[in-house]
Amino acid sequence: MAFAEFLTRLLGGPPKTDLWHRYERLHESISGTMSNFYKAKDKKTGAIVGLKVLDPKKIDPIEGRYKGLGKPGEGEISTKIIGSNTVTTLEWGTATDGRPFIVQEFIEGTLLHALLSAKKPLPPRQRLDLVRQAAAAIATVHKAGFVHRDICPRNFILTPDGRLILFDFGLTVPDKPVFLQPGNRIGTPNYMAPEVVRRRQADKRIDLFSFGITAYEICTLDLPWPRGSTGKAALAHDTPPSDIREHWPEIPEPLAAAVMACLNAEPSKRPASIENFLGLIGKVAI
Repeated sequence: MAFAEFLTRLLGGPPKTDLWHRYERLHESISGTMSNFYKAKDKKTGAIVGLKVLDPKKIDPIEGRYKGLGKPGEGEISTKIIGSNTVTTLEWGTATDGRPFIVQEFIEGTLLHALLSAKKPLPPRQRLDLVRQAAAAIATVHKAGFVHRDICPRNFILTPDGRLILFDFGLTVPDKPVFLQPGNRIGTPNYMAPEVVRRRQADKRIDLFSFGITAYEICTLDLPWPRGSTGKAALAHDTPPSDIREHWPEIPEPLAAAVMACLNAEPSKRPASIENFLGLIGKVAI
């Protein structure tokens, strides 16, 4: 055992951080489902950062499902997901009040959800570019050995220079069957894969389904099924999804076919991987 590790254990864990001694709040918090997010200034370095402070009362019931399985927390997971289309995590730890926190690069930009909700059609070339960037972000997550479990426009931000970034790993788990067992019905309802809604064993192809809906929305400003609040719309067994070609008749055929394949209710009929999806649209040009 290394001396540093021995000392940490002897002292009862790593030192806790007094957040508002270390950071200056530059913007009031944005409340998320399980956390508060602040634009802050690191008093040590002067850097502007994004400070995510988690709510133990909200995350403990979710994390409790994996007790004894050695699941890493969001902070540790996010430090292992490194790519040009994913947010960069700088550090993570525990505040003096016991709340876990994560320090990330601060990203200026527009939520993809807000962009799409404006219902202003995007130029065809931008649609293709955003679909590719979203897929690249998911590829980064999967390559790192994780399943995101909440791919949707609310978790992407578009920077002024056109870079699309995936920024939330609160529901992300290791890509192992034990973390994707039946019963963990979790995610954003309109984007949840059928096997999640039906409480069946899942794998990383749930991200392919959620990505398919996101890509469909980028291309058409609509969803392939009627919107709902319970996830029932995503069951995809009573009625097939609306064909993307009905909303965008000029869509390149390889792109249309690849997006529609992601929406298959049967996981085995979706693209085998997000890299496979990227390969299917690799020669598409607009």
